[in-house]
Amino acid sequence: MCFSAQLVDAYRQHCRRWGAFISLEEFKDLYGPAFSDRRKVPKMIDQFFADPQTDDERAIKTLIDQRNAELATEHEQELFKQRTRLADAERKLAVKETKAAAESKRIATDKVEALKRKLDDLRRTEPKDRDARIFPGIYAPVIVSEGGKLVVKPMRYQCRPAGKPAFYDIKYPGTYNARRDNLEGFWKGQFGHTHGLMIVKTFYENVDRDGKNVVLQFTPDDREPMLVACLWSRWTGKDEPDLLSFAAITDDPPPEVAAAGHDRCIVQIKPENVAAWLNPDPRNLAASYAILDDRPRPYYEHRLAA
Repeated sequence: MCFSAQLVDAYRQHCRRWGAFISLEEFKDLYGPAFSDRRKVPKMIDQFFADPQTDDERAIKTLIDQRNAELATEHEQELFKQRTRLADAERKLAVKETKAAAESKRIATDKVEALKRKLDDLRRTEPKDRDARIFPGIYAPVIVSEGGKLVVKPMRYQCRPAGKPAFYDIKYPGTYNARRDNLEGFWKGQFGHTHGLMIVKTFYENVDRDGKNVVLQFTPDDREPMLVACLWSRWTGKDEPDLLSFAAITDDPPPEVAAAGHDRCIVQIKPENVAAWLNPDPRNLAASYAILDDRPRPYYEHRLAA
């Protein structure tokens, strides 16, 4: 499973290399009032529109600023609430030491610090690695082919196949990955039909070390951007906004990833196979499998994630 990944720096520049255009309407929808949780958009995507050049980009920048202001207000209100809780607990402890008051102080202190970090992150302008890291349920820019052109669309990293009920998100929580050995099973509606690419520079996996879960970071030794093979879907439902979502294809790991303790690995696409991958023929699945097999083979170095 690809537990999480870190998008490449300067994502828009990498997309331009492939002649991919930003789907401005869908990014506008991402920041618009129909989108329910601003916290699911990584800060790096905001930076796509930090220096808007067109009216559409300026409209998206305005939406980003509005949504960030709304989120800052939420954090500030919760911060006031937790500071009040902390002061109440400290007054009680000044009179009498109780387990309940001590626990309330501990919780409030932790929440105050967490909220201060969130506010600092909202206001920060210098980039950090965590701005580009995605987890299941978080949105990422995905390159697809549409009308003969390559387009970048914002998609949720957990695929809900078209035609399936919304409760599939809960029933199948692992649908942020698409196993290669199940592409013609669970993923038959997407494989050979809707292929995408995500560009990342490193990925993270949970592994067991002496009975404890640790997170390892894997990075190719050539430090080249990884073109990760994805499947995607546009889900529509009654009285609900459309959902664009995707899954990264995974396969058996190379020896160094297996030796590190993980049994799956994302699949890269070679640059020369990008056009063919993004324009699949559903009548020739063998060609798509051949692209997945003809993958780059870097050595994946690993270390404990910070």
